[in-house]
Amino acid sequence: MQLTREVQVAIDGPAGAGKSSVAREVAEALGYVYIDTGAMYRAVAYRALQAGLDAEADAQAVGRLAGRLSFEFRAIGGEQRLFVDKQDVSKPIRTPQVGNLSSPVSAIPQVRKHLLSAQRSMASSGGTVMEGRDIGTVVLPDAQVKVFLTASPTERARRRQEQLRRKGIEQSLDTILADIRERDHRDSTRAVAPLKKADDALELITDGMDKAQVVARLIQIVHEAEESA
Repeated sequence: MQLTREVQVAIDGPAGAGKSSVAREVAEALGYVYIDTGAMYRAVAYRALQAGLDAEADAQAVGRLAGRLSFEFRAIGGEQRLFVDKQDVSKPIRTPQVGNLSSPVSAIPQVRKHLLSAQRSMASSGGTVMEGRDIGTVVLPDAQVKVFLTASPTERARRRQEQLRRKGIEQSLDTILADIRERDHRDSTRAVAPLKKADDALELITDGMDKAQVVARLIQIVHEAEESA
């Protein structure tokens, strides 16, 4: 029996599409390594906030800051955590304030340059699931599996509201929806690595699908790619 080859899996999509949770479960089911690139940019945004830096006015300083940071993903107690300079930042990087800042931070060329090489190195041997905004178009353009995971803005806002509630954070649906639409516009119109579907990516619209169905579909796609690799 021929053994399957581990492949690179690139998952892109807008904010609130559920990329992180889906990618994490797909990686776990396949025995792959999950690389949350969005968490890395959130970590830079978090450190910039701590340093009192503005993403637009202090772009060069934020870029230099990103170059000084070390990143490490660790699996602890069944959860993947992100350590920056050996400090666990998994929880503080998930606040709405950090989330809103991560988009302009990720548009800074120096920041992207520092993180891009690290991300490519992590995925170089295959057996990785990486998700973000520009994985299939910029970070891993030769990935064997490319999926653009999306849902309607209203559905994404509803999911985000439920996610925040589970963390004890209350926000109105209208506020979240407005934030998502604004972020969609920023991400898709930014000059550096804008959010867009790769020409050879499969678009998966998840309205009406639960997470288990989305995960199962992605696992099927990866298995098909492994068999043809």
